[in-house]
Amino acid sequence: MTKLVIDNVSRIFPGVRGGAPVTALTPTNLSVAANDFITILGPSGCGKSTLLRIVAGLDRPSAGEVRLDGRRITGPGADRGMVFQSYTLFPWLTVAQNIAFGLREKGRREAETRDIVASYIDKVGLRGFENHWPKQLSGGMQQRTAIARALANDPEILLLDEPFGALDNQTRSLMQELLLGIWERERKTVLFVTHDIEEAIFLASRVIVMSARPGRIKADLAVDLPHPRDYKMKTSPEFSALKARLTEEIRVEAVLAATEH
Repeated sequence: MTKLVIDNVSRIFPGVRGGAPVTALTPTNLSVAANDFITILGPSGCGKSTLLRIVAGLDRPSAGEVRLDGRRITGPGADRGMVFQSYTLFPWLTVAQNIAFGLREKGRREAETRDIVASYIDKVGLRGFENHWPKQLSGGMQQRTAIARALANDPEILLLDEPFGALDNQTRSLMQELLLGIWERERKTVLFVTHDIEEAIFLASRVIVMSARPGRIKADLAVDLPHPRDYKMKTSPEFSALKARLTEEIRVEAVLAATEH
């Protein structure tokens, strides 16, 4: 069943101080099935984050439209959960209060909210840190909290914009396994923006490759690696073959982007 449709979406930003307009996205089309895990891969400045922000309702397309469950997206909504690269927790709320924020805004009963929060604290491995403030947490723990906050609202689709980009390699690998484990259990529909090729393959059921700006979808590659997945899969011949193919796709676009600038 189709969950999300990106229909002929383009985005042109006005020029700065009378300069020429900047085309971030050329007309882009993408269909996402329910329970799919899509990673969007591309060189810096290719419009992948712009596309994700349009799906989130944080930006509007210059042309075209996005539909979730057949409904046109015109702004932010509780049916979409967003996790950013920067840490976006409320510093005046504890871990548990951050996770509960959306549930309380929806008016969920206190006992029900407590149960949901406790469940996600366990799922993201934060038992014992419920009453810590964000400033007391590592970057990885902050992003675990942000993912739990997004999932606790039971969104129709989870949107992640390079959420592990600021983490060290070891923490990043652990967070990839954590997120993938949650997805394997809950089968949420996911759109995940990254510039990391290994991350894109390891997480995805499909990898979308975007061209250098102006962004367009250059390739749509199925990842037929079995589940459950763990870090050892990254050394398999099948994984290496996918990585080699995507490395070449991205290298061509990175060279084009560097040439333009």
